Amino acid sequence: MALGDWTRRVRLRHLEIVLALAESGNISQTAESLNMTQPGISRWLKELEDDIGLTLFVRHARGLKPTHHGEILIAHARELVNYLDLTRDDLNACKQHGNGIVRLGCSGAVTTNTAPLAAAMLTEKLPQCRLNITESTMDTLLGQLAQGSLDIVIGRSANRLLPEGIGHETIYTEPLYFISGTMHPLAQVKNLEWNELYRYRWLVWPPNTPIRQELESVLLQAQQSLPDNAIESNSANFNLNMLARTDFISVASARTARRWQYFGLIAVLDLTLPVSGSVSAFWRTDSLKRPAVAQALDIIRQAADRTES
Repeated sequence: MALGDWTRRVRLRHLEIVLALAESGNISQTAESLNMTQPGISRWLKELEDDIGLTLFVRHARGLKPTHHGEILIAHARELVNYLDLTRDDLNACKQHGNGIVRLGCSGAVTTNTAPLAAAMLTEKLPQCRLNITESTMDTLLGQLAQGSLDIVIGRSANRLLPEGIGHETIYTEPLYFISGTMHPLAQVKNLEWNELYRYRWLVWPPNTPIRQELESVLLQAQQSLPDNAIESNSANFNLNMLARTDFISVASARTARRWQYFGLIAVLDLTLPVSGSVSAFWRTDSLKRPAVAQALDIIRQAADRTES
């Protein structure tokens, strides 16, 4: 049977079954959660596999495991369900507020300056727009963007392959700063040398995060290395409190560091670093068909230009 035939018979309920099977890996649990019978789900799954001509799940003693073909179907099913959910939410937002919905993901690098300014500008220009903000790591945010759970993501860039249908551009570049608590012994020292930093413990972001990759690039160019006893944390709140209570030092992007310094939370250490990192906007190209999302992206560009480091 041609592949096009089975797609015409697929209903939202069928997509929910596929996703439930993928999540639980168990027919009985899926049947219970969806208020169906086990034989009913087993029969439906076999008919679907027969229609497609591919095995979607491998049966084993502990349940089900998706095959490669099953993973492809699951990914598309998840994206379709997310898109239908968005369509519902967007129409509801239009009905209640008038301008639809924009779902914005932000990494910690932009939550102190660019993202709040962009949100303020957007709500001023589109007061009837429903704006949802999510903060997380870039890996998590870009995964949600690919699945259709977000429309736009802004955060530090890194060398990564982006899936089809995701656009991106650099909206500004900025250096890294070494930072400390305001009472740190190095806080008032001018023209610091690297050896002075190594007298203290370091607090750094985890491997594979953009800011960690930039730090490693800085260290490589300066012919330095990361201390073996560095602590790793992906929580800006934890980092700020740790710096306030200890003699640890850390790193932050320039705009974030300057903002924290303005509020008296940290000190920026006087050491010039040779590398600048970039902050980018990422978006789903299909989301730009919605006017509120397209306007939000333009406003993010304007906010990036207006935010001073």
